[in-house]
Amino acid sequence: MEDNTKQPPTADASLYNGQPTDTGSSCPSARLTSCTPSISKNKDGVSVKNVPSRNKQWFVLRVSYGRIIKAKAFVEAKGLECYVPLRYKEVRKQGKKRIITEPLLPSFIFVHASAEQVDSFLQNKNIKAPENKALLSYYYDHTSHCEKSPTKNPPLVISDAAMDNFIRLTFIHNPHIIPVTSDNIKYKLGDEVVITEGEFKDIHGRVTRIAGQQRVVVELFDVCLVATAYIPTDALSFLKI
Repeated sequence: MEDNTKQPPTADASLYNGQPTDTGSSCPSARLTSCTPSISKNKDGVSVKNVPSRNKQWFVLRVSYGRIIKAKAFVEAKGLECYVPLRYKEVRKQGKKRIITEPLLPSFIFVHASAEQVDSFLQNKNIKAPENKALLSYYYDHTSHCEKSPTKNPPLVISDAAMDNFIRLTFIHNPHIIPVTSDNIKYKLGDEVVITEGEFKDIHGRVTRIAGQQRVVVELFDVCLVATAYIPTDALSFLKI
């Protein structure tokens, strides 16, 4: 059964990154559970830091269509940390502007666990629907190959630093943060930057123009690219490579 039912305003705060489905005219502060990344406040706003672990890594798992709620609940029931970023969208209802939330990347969930833990719950028969379609499966790293099986790709894992940067961006309550594809962006030489001012301060990425606006794009892997809102040039520090 697909998770496509509308959530009530009092929806469980553990869904996604802690936000209810409809936040009303403004977005409240994120309410987190023990299964989401740790968040702390500093004088510049939200600071996101993962606790390094020798055995744990950030795995990218693919979620079958329409089942992101069930997937996150399943992972959290195993006592594992996971993250599903939200997109904040402006809509009009009965002539009033509201901000609603929806999954930013509805086909993916990020799980912080050991390889053994992920292997174990992916083999669980309970994650398959009646039609025998897996709820969760590995997303593979198509840029490398397994040492013992040169013809196979290993599961994709994301570094702690890259996930910190990605979570920092996607926790910002701004409806102009959008997913993009490599087809509609063009990078320029020497475009690695860090944002130095405003709500996107300390975000690292690559500067580009999208729909005539200068933005910064954070890329985790080939189909996971997320753009900030407009960023003025004087709020960018270009990094030397």
